[in-house]
Amino acid sequence: VALACAAAPSAASARIVEVGQAPTEAVPTCPASPCLAVSRTTGYQAKVVDSRAHYVIPANGRIVAFSIRLGAPNKRQINFFEDNFGKASAGLSVIRRGDRLFGRVVGASPVFQLSDYFGQTVQFPLDRAIKVQKGNIIGITVPTWAPALSTLTEDGSSWRASRGLKGCDDTDRQTAQSSTGALTQYHCLYRGRLTYTATLITDPKPNKPAKKTTVGG
Repeated sequence: VALACAAAPSAASARIVEVGQAPTEAVPTCPASPCLAVSRTTGYQAKVVDSRAHYVIPANGRIVAFSIRLGAPNKRQINFFEDNFGKASAGLSVIRRGDRLFGRVVGASPVFQLSDYFGQTVQFPLDRAIKVQKGNIIGITVPTWAPALSTLTEDGSSWRASRGLKGCDDTDRQTAQSSTGALTQYHCLYRGRLTYTATLITDPKPNKPAKKTTVGG
């Protein structure tokens, strides 16, 4: 009699990763003066100090929530931004980068209203998870404005926006990439940090099967 024993492959546990989490936290400027805000664009964090990896998806999986840390603009600052851009709002975008600074939106969350959360870090769970691939980058789409921008740091941190090469100073023009499939060039590079992260659940990977063991008699 011979008994052949081999363990069936089992699925490794999925991991929960907060994409965009860095050793130092980015702090929004508002209500300081100037109160800096993101307006009418889609942006992504290109670099945090000397690392380009913090906002890159590390493995295939699903984005199930995103968080945004908001400044606390005062009444005068809120009135200024609302008069020019409307109510504060933002949503998460997943971007596949290409050559020559092109980026295509391959996934997007709904746009959420932010006015009730000024001065807080708020997390928005997604009713429908966004499927992502390793190497995608998470970005933030702001069709109006959001007090989610740090000071103009000198530590090497920088972010890119979906604006044309000659439009980097034109923050009034609507350039937000609000639909999946949208393709544009992210020409404009700014110093500082955007204050958002996304919660990723990685796809489980099967473990290697155990070696076959034969017992003879």
